[in-house]
Amino acid sequence: MYEISAETVIRGDLAVVWATATDVEGRPAWDPHEQTARLDGAFAPGTTGWSKPRGGPGVNWMITTVEPRCRWGSQSRVPGGKLVGENRFEDLGDGRIRCQKTVRVTGPFAVLFRLYFGKRVRRDFFKTWAALELEAARRADLAA
Repeated sequence: MYEISAETVIRGDLAVVWATATDVEGRPAWDPHEQTARLDGAFAPGTTGWSKPRGGPGVNWMITTVEPRCRWGSQSRVPGGKLVGENRFEDLGDGRIRCQKTVRVTGPFAVLFRLYFGKRVRRDFFKTWAALELEAARRADLAA
């Protein structure tokens, strides 16, 4: 097994940050990590989707957990195992939100994932969070 985990604090309204982060089809417009993405239904456990990160292969995935404004998880199959992701959001007050992401890869693909994608994926967490903060602020301004 290989696990990557990171966290940061961003500023924003949790409802807007959550809505932005869970707008799967809108992500490629603001997230530097995502090239294209599709959600095949409601943002709920059991719903499937497909996404292609920039510089990486496209992957089918399924939402496994959703706790609105708190966390969501997904999983996909990789050769001989699974890739499981968990995203958490915690309202710290004063417009601050702790964002946490963990990715676990199991099976023989875990070694290749670590060698070829691990460092870049972790770096991309922080790029995505910075972009999420900006996009959520933009959406909040539009709604005002």
